[in-house]
Amino acid sequence: MNYLAHLFLSGPDEDIIFGNFIADHIKGNHLQHLTDEVKNGIRLHRAIDTFTDSHPVTLTGKIRLREYVNKYAPVALDIIYDHYLAKNWLHFSDEELPVFLERSYRILDGRKAEMPEKAQYMYTYMRRDNWLGNYIHPEGILRALTGLSRRTTFESHLEKGFDAMMKDYNLFDEEFKLFFPELQEHAKDFLASIKS
Repeated sequence: MNYLAHLFLSGPDEDIIFGNFIADHIKGNHLQHLTDEVKNGIRLHRAIDTFTDSHPVTLTGKIRLREYVNKYAPVALDIIYDHYLAKNWLHFSDEELPVFLERSYRILDGRKAEMPEKAQYMYTYMRRDNWLGNYIHPEGILRALTGLSRRTTFESHLEKGFDAMMKDYNLFDEEFKLFFPELQEHAKDFLASIKS
């Protein structure tokens, strides 16, 4: 899953939200300088990724995407699924998406100085251009995939993931609606386990 889903699945705890957000920029077990709650946010992020990567529904979607983006299919699917979360937001949340995003941005704004340097850099543009709010539009996903494609070391052709999404738009939507409730339960169970 990508940033929108990770923030949403973090629950209300600001340390968990922050840890989940910076997790991709924390390598291995280099967690010594972080509080236990922030560490738990990183662990939640990794638990979400592990569950997502091995789920039968996501494996099916990645097979379709592989024709377009080869080994970058998991990356493309993570971003594409953020579109379907934004599009179906009120199916999963009682809070309006703009309200959720404003609250999330406020939390992250207050902790930007604590973010790893690469996360700070990326967050500046995410916040300024409201990447997460724009995921509701297919064009927002095209921009995200194209931008990421430009930043990969090798030719990833990630932008072609957009073509795959549009070709099977409703199928990805159906698959997401099957998968995401199970991921929600997994994230809730994980959060309950670390607080017990």
